[in-house]
Amino acid sequence: MKQQAATVADHSAIAAAAAILEEGGLVAFPTETVYGLGADAENPAAVARIYQAKGRPNDHPVIVHVAPGAALDYWVTDIPPEARQLVAAFWPGPLTLILKRASHIPDAVSGGQDTVGIRCPSHPVAIALLSAFKGGKGGVAAPSANKFGNVSPTTAQHVRDEFGLDERDDGATDGEACSGALLTTVLEGGASQVGIESTIVDLSRLATHGPVLLRPGHISAQQIADVIGALPAAPDQAAPRASGTLESHYAPRTPVTMLAQAELTAALAQLQARGVKVALISHALPALPKQQPQCMLPADPAGYAYGLYAALRDMDQTGSDLILVETPPQGAQWLGVNDRLRRSVFGSAGVIASLLTK
Repeated sequence: MKQQAATVADHSAIAAAAAILEEGGLVAFPTETVYGLGADAENPAAVARIYQAKGRPNDHPVIVHVAPGAALDYWVTDIPPEARQLVAAFWPGPLTLILKRASHIPDAVSGGQDTVGIRCPSHPVAIALLSAFKGGKGGVAAPSANKFGNVSPTTAQHVRDEFGLDERDDGATDGEACSGALLTTVLEGGASQVGIESTIVDLSRLATHGPVLLRPGHISAQQIADVIGALPAAPDQAAPRASGTLESHYAPRTPVTMLAQAELTAALAQLQARGVKVALISHALPALPKQQPQCMLPADPAGYAYGLYAALRDMDQTGSDLILVETPPQGAQWLGVNDRLRRSVFGSAGVIASLLTK
């Protein structure tokens, strides 16, 4: 899957989207990780529309996106030096920091917690939108632009597909109104170039727990340690709830199972012999016959992450009974990919056995 250069939406589309946000509406927009479903982070009624549109539990936090150079201390308090070091090193970019929420920021964005996730995305369209919204001083609360628990979107078309939006046939461009009750605007920005959600690091409990890696992503734990001098620990039971960290998440409608290469070919033959239609996502397995729905992803972690969600969506549209994924390599660079796949297969244990006994 070849990466596409991001396009910058025109100024009128950006201005129109910023106006919708200021009026309390929802805007889907590209970031370098995935497309987000955004609302004014300081408007609880607008944030509630995100939860309504996604079918998202009210206690599951969202991330506040801010423009480059935004005043961090407007949004959060008790800012440790480590937070400013990470901002200087990785913003704009795919890193979310969990810090103590400032008292005037509504708890709608934090699922009722006293912490909040905040990041500055690097996608040019996201930067343009955030810079236009409230003169660059506003924040946009934005989880991924999909129904809760589903595969995150990495193109504008994925967002339209997810919410049943149709492109207008009267010459309108992306950024102008599409049909839909809650979501009316989808800004075009090409394919998201990272492809999985941001790394999330909790810095709200440094004195007692040190830095904690709540969700792995493109920015690795070692890269964080190189900046702040401490390797983030694994999540503990008292860690703040954070976006995209539930056990079951990022899942297509078709059941997904991961198998190592040594097991996959035999399982595939057994399933096909029983008339089970299987779609395959692999990175090293030799290509199978053309009638087999399949997607070959790059064997490097960045390329794999870039194509993962599109592959899951494509295989989900094949009418298959099962999506088989060749287990990716392990290791620190693959942590984000394996985290997303583990959550997408959660609850699918025994699915192969059940299909073989039909």
